[in-house]
Amino acid sequence: MTEFRHGLMIGKFYPPRIGHHEAIRDAAARCDQFTVLVMAAAVETIPLADRMAWLREEHVGDANVRITGIPCDAPVDVTDQRVWAAQVAAMRAGVRAAGAAPGVDAVFSGDDYVDELARWFGATAVQTGRTGSSTAVRGDLAGHWHELAPATQAGLVTRVVVVGAESSGTTTVAEQLARHYAARGGAWAATQCVPEYGREYTELKCATDPAVDITELQWDANDFDVIGPEQTRLEELAARSGAPVLICDTDAFATAIWKRRYLGDASGGPWTDVPPRAVYLLTDHEGVPWHDDGMREGDLAIRAAMTGWFADALTAAGHSWVLLTGTLQDRIDLAVRTIEPLLELRARFGEPLRGPGFEGAS
Repeated sequence: MTEFRHGLMIGKFYPPRIGHHEAIRDAAARCDQFTVLVMAAAVETIPLADRMAWLREEHVGDANVRITGIPCDAPVDVTDQRVWAAQVAAMRAGVRAAGAAPGVDAVFSGDDYVDELARWFGATAVQTGRTGSSTAVRGDLAGHWHELAPATQAGLVTRVVVVGAESSGTTTVAEQLARHYAARGGAWAATQCVPEYGREYTELKCATDPAVDITELQWDANDFDVIGPEQTRLEELAARSGAPVLICDTDAFATAIWKRRYLGDASGGPWTDVPPRAVYLLTDHEGVPWHDDGMREGDLAIRAAMTGWFADALTAAGHSWVLLTGTLQDRIDLAVRTIEPLLELRARFGEPLRGPGFEGAS
């Protein structure tokens, strides 16, 4: 038997941390129903929808936990009753919009203002332990990367995708970039390079009939409907278990270009909608000798055409992309110079609203 019918926790979760999730589970265990209300201001740079999605993914197995949220740009000041009235009005509306049970029996918080907040709800105040600091995470994302749950890591990771025509050095560039960032140590040591699933799929396809030469393999739309989603699945797994940067050796969007290569049709359906990328790095075929590793078909004319196909498709889709040219070292150098400011941008957060006497859950 639980202590409370309906418990409530309110915070910014900017961003959600492992400590937040632990506090939510501990509090929810004491309630029949537990509502987590995320409040986000316009000055903050993680969208409300993202914070809610990350919390929902982490608590999908917690049957009595309901995640909801509301934008709120009222000022913050625990010494001003007018501000309290504005804030609590938004809180009540957010709880109602979630379809939660009417009335709140207990308000859970690790902050000093929990008694006053509970008074506004006519509820019992439950002081929880401090869960750590999202302020510290925002100040040093890489240094506190281990404090983030997998869904939040996947949402905040800087994703870099290397694409290009056959035998243009995409895999070499991707793997060297992953090693470059892993060498930084700390959280960066977990930097991963997501492999190209299409190559594995081709090997499996060849294995079904070893007598057929690779140039004689028959491809159809179903093949790409398998490759595209699996490429994204592998990427998402890596994004939830890696470093602040993720290097991808191709992606599902690029898979549609390979479909054009073999079927003359670049349509891919919903699987071409990929997670947000920081940048695509397009390896130019010029200056890269053809290398036959036994899995390539040796069509040099198609190789040249595909570089243009990638550039046009990325441009049409509105993706940021950078052409890598020159020697391998030239390409790595340009890639790193491209990635570094994007990492800095990703680790920069807008300051949350603050006010007198407020040490709010961030």
